[in-house]
Amino acid sequence: MKLPPPPTPLLLFSFFLVTTTLFTTSLAFTPRTFLQLQSSAASTNYLTDKPLWFRQTLDHFSPYDHRKFDQRYYELLDYFRPSDGPIFLKICGESACNGISNDYLTVLAKKFGAAVVSLEHRYYGKSSPFKSHSTENLKYLSSKQALFDLAAFRQYYQASESLNLKLNKTKGENSWFVFGVSYPGALSAWFRLKFPHLTCGSLASSAVVEAVFNYTEFDQQIGESAGPECKAALQETNRLVEQRLAANGKAVRGLFGASQLVIDGDFMYFLADAAVIAFQYGNPDRLCSPLVQAKNSGEDLVEAYAKYVKEYYLGTFGVDVETYNQKHLKNTAVDDGSSDRLWWFQVCTEVAYFQVAPANDSMRSSNVDTKYHLDLCKNVFGEGIYPEVDATNLYYGGKKIKGSKIVFTNGSQDPWRHASKQTSSPDMPSYIVSCHNCGHGTDLRGCPQVPLSPGGNAQNCSNPDAVQKVRQQIVEHIDLWLSECQDTDV
Repeated sequence: MKLPPPPTPLLLFSFFLVTTTLFTTSLAFTPRTFLQLQSSAASTNYLTDKPLWFRQTLDHFSPYDHRKFDQRYYELLDYFRPSDGPIFLKICGESACNGISNDYLTVLAKKFGAAVVSLEHRYYGKSSPFKSHSTENLKYLSSKQALFDLAAFRQYYQASESLNLKLNKTKGENSWFVFGVSYPGALSAWFRLKFPHLTCGSLASSAVVEAVFNYTEFDQQIGESAGPECKAALQETNRLVEQRLAANGKAVRGLFGASQLVIDGDFMYFLADAAVIAFQYGNPDRLCSPLVQAKNSGEDLVEAYAKYVKEYYLGTFGVDVETYNQKHLKNTAVDDGSSDRLWWFQVCTEVAYFQVAPANDSMRSSNVDTKYHLDLCKNVFGEGIYPEVDATNLYYGGKKIKGSKIVFTNGSQDPWRHASKQTSSPDMPSYIVSCHNCGHGTDLRGCPQVPLSPGGNAQNCSNPDAVQKVRQQIVEHIDLWLSECQDTDV
């Protein structure tokens, strides 16, 4: 819906509130930008895809602007124990939220007799406040606003207008617990940090709580996860591509099915991401086996990599090359491709996570540097756009977050884990799920992480016991913290 102009009493402040937080479940990774997965390989195995709607406040920080917009959410009551069962809030993130998927949270909901509700992130999917995603209209897109969205929705859903009405309850509240993976994982941790009275605890899976300007550790983890042979093959492939790109760029782009990526940085980012997703989502052998074989047999590495990119990354995985095209990112239309622009806006204003090439031993082209990222932000959104990384970490605490009753989990092969909290502290345990194909959100998704196995089945993980041990810890923390909530107002 298009919003009317805001009221304009004296001293109406129009702050551009883009400083910090994040919102949960997406792992919607239209790669290179998204942390989460958004591709044809994503699970369509939804337990429910029936949309419900909530009237959300546009600007939670203005006492004068009372505009509202329609925000989509989903509700699953199949396992709910009336009337005192807990409510599990599954946070959606940087992509359209098209339903409640069948991951390990389903198992947890059955175990605890919980209802599951999931709120779409503002601006993404069907929850855009405006008919245009111009830079000016994106001023209300921030993690801070998203956190308040969650708080407002939580209060609405519990109140007499919804759950209490359904249960014929006149007073009292159910216990709430918040879940998220990746950016939504960070939102989950931040929600418990900022609104501890509204949730008994949170699971922050692969939660990127530390905003990072130049995220060189991302590339370094890819090299470590690849192992010596695959790493060497990838680095040699990268060098060969750069040489051929300089000699005949049109031919090389065409070989990879990416002729429209006329900016060298865009093209090399695309190629880097094609390798990343193999490790991030638990399919390392899909990349490494054919590439190492090609290197050992003296075959053309560029041809071998192009085959992988076209057949797996663009084919099976389903990534759209346009995701990497800055011309596409400048499109302000509200449509199915909007998520690319929206997440880049959050990248360029709040969290950065610039996946730059390290000075030495890099897995990606040196064209993907800090200047490339800053130029992209300026080209796509205009002058004055800059990621306020220090402000974000100041507000949330980064890896030094001082919260309580938050479980942090990370996969050993996930390049995003270095932006998460990987060490335990009082009342905030942290676990690493270690195995050959344990990537992003393994605790909730199983292996591989994409495509999703029903119930987050972990039997295809190279070490299922490692996953089960962490899951048992999660169950014990949820059980304890829910029990401690029962005699409180939460």
